[in-house]
Amino acid sequence: MNRTDYRSILKQYWGYDDFRSLQEDIVSSVGSGKDTLGLMPTGGGKSITFQVPALSMDGLCLVITPLIALMKDQVDGLRKKEIKAAAIYSGMSYEEIMTTFNNCIYGHYKFLYVSPERLGTRVFLEKVPQLDISMIAVDEAHCISQWGYDFRPAYLKIAEIRKMLPDVPVLALTATATPEVVEDIQKQLQFAKNNVFKKSFQRENLAYVVQKTEDKLQKLLHILNSVNGSSVVYVRNRKKTKEVADFLNNNNISADYFHAGLPNSAKDNRQERWKSGDCRVIVATNAFGMGIDKADVRTVIHIDLPDSIEAYFQEAGRAGRDGLKSYAVLLYENADITKLKKRLSDNFPTKEQILRTYEYLAYYYQVGVESAEGCVFDFNLIDFCTKFKLSINPTHSALKILELAGYIEYTEEIESHTRIMFSMYRDELYKYDIPDKTDVVMKCLLRSYTGLFADYVNIDEDLIAKRTKLDKSDVLKSLIDLSRLNVISYIPYKKTPYIVYTRQREHTERIIIGKDVYENRKERFENRIKAMSDYSTSDNACRSRILLAYFGEKDSDNCGICDFCLKQKSNNKKTNNLDKKIIDLLKDGPQEISYLIGKLNCSEETIFTVIRQLMDEKTIATENKKTIYLIKK
Repeated sequence: MNRTDYRSILKQYWGYDDFRSLQEDIVSSVGSGKDTLGLMPTGGGKSITFQVPALSMDGLCLVITPLIALMKDQVDGLRKKEIKAAAIYSGMSYEEIMTTFNNCIYGHYKFLYVSPERLGTRVFLEKVPQLDISMIAVDEAHCISQWGYDFRPAYLKIAEIRKMLPDVPVLALTATATPEVVEDIQKQLQFAKNNVFKKSFQRENLAYVVQKTEDKLQKLLHILNSVNGSSVVYVRNRKKTKEVADFLNNNNISADYFHAGLPNSAKDNRQERWKSGDCRVIVATNAFGMGIDKADVRTVIHIDLPDSIEAYFQEAGRAGRDGLKSYAVLLYENADITKLKKRLSDNFPTKEQILRTYEYLAYYYQVGVESAEGCVFDFNLIDFCTKFKLSINPTHSALKILELAGYIEYTEEIESHTRIMFSMYRDELYKYDIPDKTDVVMKCLLRSYTGLFADYVNIDEDLIAKRTKLDKSDVLKSLIDLSRLNVISYIPYKKTPYIVYTRQREHTERIIIGKDVYENRKERFENRIKAMSDYSTSDNACRSRILLAYFGEKDSDNCGICDFCLKQKSNNKKTNNLDKKIIDLLKDGPQEISYLIGKLNCSEETIFTVIRQLMDEKTIATENKKTIYLIKK
């Protein structure tokens, strides 16, 4: 397909006249059938790079992403553009999954989003040959590399899918990857030929600032009062989001808080208020930001240290996407470095703790040895820890390590909308004697939503109640009644984490926590913590250069706008003025250094630095160690 055709798709569906930098190169590469890796900074428009070429091809684009919330948002966004898209992820019923597959096989769908954990399931492997797949898009591609900061073994299953689809090109996308991760991504995805499109991670409009302070809240208030505009404040835990937001509101700065534990409706409302400018500051955990496209964020402020440079760089990069001057500020105190190091033991409990967690999990669900393969269980971490007297953070990490080792799948807090699909054809509906209220609800559903006979559709009970003028309880009862009559398949709203046994339960003594899963990852985590700590405490290099060097850009120049560069400029300015003053004092003849120190309002260290500079330049010389004079030219 030629350039004009890609641009016409971009214009038709997204309303843009042209691509952003690098987007078109990536689109053309994968569109011509080449395996392609795109490295684009946060906010670079990654989704466009697979959605546009996929729309130009016959068949279905398989999109692999671990971000379920982003997956749902993109599917909803595509459907609003009248592009057929679907998703399969943890928590869906078998009937929903089969309906989704059948729609993709027979319904001319263009996009199927799947979580990487779905790739190895029996039903997925059985259905792949029936899907007319045109290309594979792998989002967050650094997750396939054990060198990456967020390695997920499920990503390794992509190589098996590629063997089943040898002629289908793959597009891998990530916003953060070191050089070794870039190489490993291409190796693990079995690229026919190395093919990388990389945009420099340098952000010329973004000033990186690190400030040490014993009073972070007052410093935060000072920054927000000094820099106008929208802001994201990142904190470490959910409780703190509300505490900081309350503090800002009490100091006349409009703020709200956001974390993964909020209901979807609250998340959507708070995101929209912040995006529209009704709320100036959003205080959030790292759950906030993925897929949020707001160009005019002036400050991103971290008041807790992230675990890695990769995580920090991605979150900080949400500032200044409109190209205007913006600030990424990191606040820290000495205790933060200690806390950062403690995360090593939280993230890597002992192997004995991990095995004990696996055993307790079996007791919790009454699962016998050599059973439960493929079984899905609702999971309450707090209840589990309370029952077995476990600490929450190490237990959470133990479950994640068991997932990495391939024994379970641990999916955190998925919020599922109420979903329905009609189980019969429209003309069959009127054969039933349906009570009046239930009939009103059924007709409202048919008027309010499309596609109800072909696929599961998200519905809003509050909207139905408003349109029918019924109580919400009556709407819920009517949905249950329609389900009992087999008129609809009804999956109620649910919010819960899941535990899935990906293989039958083993005897605990046969569980293997391998070196790749534990020791190697622990060592790399320790290195990342050190890199984050070094960045925070460094005062002798440009912040931008430190970050760029971490990602392999070794030859960058000083940015000129970070806290280090501004301090250097200030020192240079003072130094430049001081040399003139010294020269003026020496015009009347040689002077003792002690006399100069007495005359100049500056530190001895700075005076000696300038004297050495002037001597190197052959502007002045010394008769002895105490007296200096001007050199006549």
